[in-house]
Amino acid sequence: MDDTVIDVRHLTKRFGGRAVVDDVSMRVNRGEIVGFLGPNGSGKTTTIRMICGLLTIDEGEGEVLGHDLRTESRAIKDQVGYMTQRFSLYEDLTIEENLDLVAGLYRLPDARAAVRDTLASLGLTSRRRHLAGKLSGGWKQRLALAACIMHAPQLLLLDEPTAGVDPKARREFWDEIHELAAGGITVLVSTHYMDEAERCHRISYIAYGRLIAEGTVDEVVRGSGLHTFVVAGPGLEPLARRLRGTPGIDQVAAFGASLHVVGRDRGRLQAALAEVARAPGMTVAPAETSLEDVFIEFMAGSQDNME
Repeated sequence: MDDTVIDVRHLTKRFGGRAVVDDVSMRVNRGEIVGFLGPNGSGKTTTIRMICGLLTIDEGEGEVLGHDLRTESRAIKDQVGYMTQRFSLYEDLTIEENLDLVAGLYRLPDARAAVRDTLASLGLTSRRRHLAGKLSGGWKQRLALAACIMHAPQLLLLDEPTAGVDPKARREFWDEIHELAAGGITVLVSTHYMDEAERCHRISYIAYGRLIAEGTVDEVVRGSGLHTFVVAGPGLEPLARRLRGTPGIDQVAAFGASLHVVGRDRGRLQAALAEVARAPGMTVAPAETSLEDVFIEFMAGSQDNME
C-alpha cells in the first residue's frame, strides 16, 4: 500500500473574492503526526475541511487516502476522523449514549462491541453514564476523540483539539495520539501550543493562506535564520523598551527574570547588545532560538490577506 496519505497540490479556496487558502501543497505519510501552525484566520481550518471533503476546492488537485479530492469526497469522509474546535456532541446525553449515536451514524456492524471497546481504550468505561455536558474540558476532549476513532479511520484531522484543556489532560491526549500514530493512523493537527508542535514529527506553518515553512521543528528553526541572546540583570523593563526598534533587533520578550532578544543578523545583534553587556550587573549570553521565536517572526513578516 502506498505510504502517502495526503498529497494535495496548489489548493485554493476563496470567499467573497479573497483567497483564504492560496496555493497550498502538502504531503503527509502514513503514521506521521504533522502539526499545522499559524495565526488565527490563516486558513488552517479551511485547509483541513478541504482535505476531509467538507469544502469543495476552487483550484488545485490532490488525493487523500488514495481518493481524488474533487470526485471521491464521500469515500474520503468514510475513512477520516475529524475533531472540530468546539465540542460538537450532545451535552444532554451520556458518554455512552453519544457513542451509541455515533456508532449508528457510521452503521457499524457490531455497534455494541465498538462502543464497549472504545470506552475501554480511552479510559471512559467508569464514566460512561456521565452526562457529556457535566464533563470537564479534558474528559470532553477524550469523548470527542473517542467519537472520532470508533469507526477505525485511517486519518485523523484535529482542529485545535486541546484549546482550554489543562496541561495534564493535554499531555495525556498527546500520549493517545502517539499511540494511534504508532498503530498506523496518520494525524494532521492544528495547534497554537508550541510544546504540542514540538511533539509532532513534522510541522507546516501557514500564514494568511500561504504555506511558508515545513519540516521538522529543528529544520524550521534552523531555516528561520534567527539568533537569540538572553539578557539578565537589573532594570529589564526600561531596557526592553529601549531595545525594541533598535537596528539589528527584531524581537524583545520578557521570560521571567530575563529578556530574550532575537535578530536575523548575529553580528548586528551582538553589536546592539554590546553596550548592555558592559553595564554593571548585566549578563548577555547566546541561547537556542525557540519555535515560539520563529512563530512570532513569521507572523511579523506576513501580511493579513483580509486587510
